Amino acid sequence: MENLMLKKIITLFQLGRKVARSDILNIISKFQKPPLAVRLLFKILSFSFFTKKESIIDQDEGERLSSSLESMGTTFIKLGQFLATRPDIIGEELSKKLENLQDKLPPFSLIQAKEIIKSDLGSDTYDSIIDLSQPVAAASIAQVHKAQINDDGTIKDVAIKILRPNIKKMFNEEIDAMMLFAFIVESLVKKTKRLKLVEVVFLLKEITNLEMDLRFEAAAANEYSENTKNDVGFRVPKIYWNFTSENVMTLDWVEGISIRETEELKKRDLNTEKIAEDIIQNFLRHAVRDGFFHADMHQGNIFIDNNGHIVPIDFGIMGRLDKMSKRFLAEILFGFIQRDYRKVAEVHLVAGLVPKGVPIDDLAQALRSIGEPIFGQAVKDISGGKLLKQLFDVTEKFNMQTQPQLLMLQKTMVVVEGVARKLNPNTNIWTTSKPVLESWLKETKDPMTTINETLQSTSEVIKRLPEFPEIMDKANQALTYLASGQIPQNSNSYTALNTKKSEMIAFRNQSIIGLLALVIAGLLVF
Repeated sequence: MENLMLKKIITLFQLGRKVARSDILNIISKFQKPPLAVRLLFKILSFSFFTKKESIIDQDEGERLSSSLESMGTTFIKLGQFLATRPDIIGEELSKKLENLQDKLPPFSLIQAKEIIKSDLGSDTYDSIIDLSQPVAAASIAQVHKAQINDDGTIKDVAIKILRPNIKKMFNEEIDAMMLFAFIVESLVKKTKRLKLVEVVFLLKEITNLEMDLRFEAAAANEYSENTKNDVGFRVPKIYWNFTSENVMTLDWVEGISIRETEELKKRDLNTEKIAEDIIQNFLRHAVRDGFFHADMHQGNIFIDNNGHIVPIDFGIMGRLDKMSKRFLAEILFGFIQRDYRKVAEVHLVAGLVPKGVPIDDLAQALRSIGEPIFGQAVKDISGGKLLKQLFDVTEKFNMQTQPQLLMLQKTMVVVEGVARKLNPNTNIWTTSKPVLESWLKETKDPMTTINETLQSTSEVIKRLPEFPEIMDKANQALTYLASGQIPQNSNSYTALNTKKSEMIAFRNQSIIGLLALVIAGLLVF
């Protein structure tokens, strides 16, 4: 155990030197001053006989921070993206600066890509791939190549996503070292304990390790495709299982335009107002009808194909709602649209989301205090995502138990609304949402519904990838943790986290001070 912990310390100091010699600490200090112990540690670590890299003067703090994180590789990019969702730790202003962090890294070679495919899928499958291109996109965890495959006699254009070589080993070593750093900070600076830094880093480790098993993403895409196959104007790329493994995923190539290219869409006579409306309606339909939605629907992940269909990509983060949450969501949003606050209060009580003793009129009044100011705003300023956030904040005083899945949905809804409004600034969220919610609520009150639900629950088995049910279950669990920002005490993850903490406490008690001094001295000398 001591050798492992020593390795973590060496990795930690290597990471520390990267941070100390970058611009990160200066930028962060403008928003939130790090504790003195942390500043001193980085001062020591930044000592170097080499010239420190100059920061780019004409960039603002957000751009400089993003550039610094991007230059330090996968672990820091993932940490930055994760912290962008945690203003409770780094503050609202700093988390906003991180929202535009790009997940890009230089690609690895085509030779390495071919070796990974051959090793994972076997020589026969590899030999059947036609015209594997140079990488067309490279992110921190994987990169994408264009190719062709023979699918039952038909030549198909496909995208092949391949994990970076040794990425799992490198990421897990670095994230374990960061966890040790979080532990040291919590030990030295007692007031940081409330931030639960060790848990935050552990949560990032859980989520990213899921992203690094492409079978999980493939299974999610497969289920999403099954759910939406009859949705007009919406298409999920098909997964090719014979060409998919833990490190390789093959799916339909999307020939189309990213929705961030608004002018190009208009040039092709595509109706951006209709696209904006369709994106919101599809998102809500998937949430309330299927209870399974794309939880990373930013501009870079949505394309319009040559037929004018909306095509989402990147299925690493999906949200799931149970039957109760779907019903609750539809009823509550529809209640707000109708401005029937008593109805919304009743839904809370019936769903068991607030204790039975809560006076319904008081709850309805609190809900009115959220709804009315929103409806007094200009159409372009009304946000369904923000409404849900305010709802969760206000109802805390009624001891309402907020479900993590709904928090994830709320976060995603804000992103989806932002995407729609870039296409059409006057998108009316409520007018757009009403027909979807009205239709679904009507269907769920139909007497045939109970029979259909029984049939649907049977078909869930077919929708999932039979060999890997544990991957989807673990994924749903981890994404629930991500939404709530905490790890439940009765989970396997909580046990694993406590084991890690015990190791670090034992090591600290034995020899941490001596070893830290030794490693600092060694790194300064070499």
